[in-house]
Amino acid sequence: MVGAFRSSVVFVPRDADGRVWSGDEGGIRWLFAFSSEAAMAAFARARGHGGPELEYLTVRGSRLLDVAVGAVGRPCGVALDVAGAEPMLFPPVRGIVADAVALDGEGKH
Repeated sequence: MVGAFRSSVVFVPRDADGRVWSGDEGGIRWLFAFSSEAAMAAFARARGHGGPELEYLTVRGSRLLDVAVGAVGRPCGVALDVAGAEPMLFPPVRGIVADAVALDGEGKH
């Protein structure tokens, strides 16, 4: 699943200030990503976003795991289709994110 996610293009919603949508759980920041625009729109509606247009980034999963997760500056993973029928979590561990930012890696947050 990690390999498929890395090669996939995903949709990452942004707020009015340009920050990507995220949530915190168990001391980990989770960046929200979606496999389709429809899944992203459904999540936005469920969170009360009623605006005319939702700003978002289109990015490869590998870029989220290799660049965005490390830029957060604290333990961070990616939650794919978090409110969908088949959500998937990519936690900050070796083999998923860079060793330097993995909880069980060199950096050991």
